[in-house]
Amino acid sequence: MFLLIGIAIVVIAVIAGFLFAGGNLILLLQWSEIMIIGGAAIGSILIASPLSLVKKIIAEIPKALKPNHFTKQDYLVLLKSFNELFLLAQRDGLLAIEKHIENPLESDILSQNKKFVGNEMMRNFFADTMKVMLSGGVPPHELEDLIDTEIETYEIESKPVPATLSRVGDSLPGLGIVAAVLGIIVTMASIDKGAEVVGEHVAAALVGTFLGVLTAYGFVNPLAANLEHNIENRIRVFYTIKACIVAYAKGNPPIIAIEIARRTIFSDDRPTFSELENYVRGKS
Repeated sequence: MFLLIGIAIVVIAVIAGFLFAGGNLILLLQWSEIMIIGGAAIGSILIASPLSLVKKIIAEIPKALKPNHFTKQDYLVLLKSFNELFLLAQRDGLLAIEKHIENPLESDILSQNKKFVGNEMMRNFFADTMKVMLSGGVPPHELEDLIDTEIETYEIESKPVPATLSRVGDSLPGLGIVAAVLGIIVTMASIDKGAEVVGEHVAAALVGTFLGVLTAYGFVNPLAANLEHNIENRIRVFYTIKACIVAYAKGNPPIIAIEIARRTIFSDDRPTFSELENYVRGKS
């Protein structure tokens, strides 16, 4: 929602300012400049990125329009489901939760949080780690190292997506200058056709510089920052899951395990101790 609002504000502010200055919007529709800048930007991504990264960029951009951000309520539901799962394991043994781990989507406990079970990577991250714990023979510190390795791998794998977009954004003003220079070349070739024609070509060339700078600082770089925040939010959920599993593996009671996990949540979305306690006990 905020992404679309931001885009609308940028577009309206630029267009309104241009119109108030007496500009003609038709002058901004320079398709040759748009083709040069857009085509060169796309080409630069293909030059700099392997196919796997290009696919990730394409897959990640729609997520900016509908981010799967974990709210306080989502964390409450997630921690409550972990508490119930670990209580079941504590009461009936680890094997009692095996069916929930093998099929989280069909688990009446884990499926309480639709965002959690609906995210395949997050779901598999939890289930695979729990399977290792259920297999036995893995000390808590080695389990923690195993989880850290997976989180680090995900982070290294994901960070090039916003970084690549950011580099493209940084290059757009330069590509705008390229389009402008080509426009000046066309202008110089038409110098004998009169002041009106020359003026039109100069205006078209300047539009190239304008589009390059606006696209970079108004759209592409902010989009890259948005994707980076979304990735960091997902990583934070991984750390919360990790803290809960490791705390339980170390022998802590389920209520203490989820309290340790609660403290890994960023303050904007972190429920208080009382909120979590009341929610787990069904008082809210």
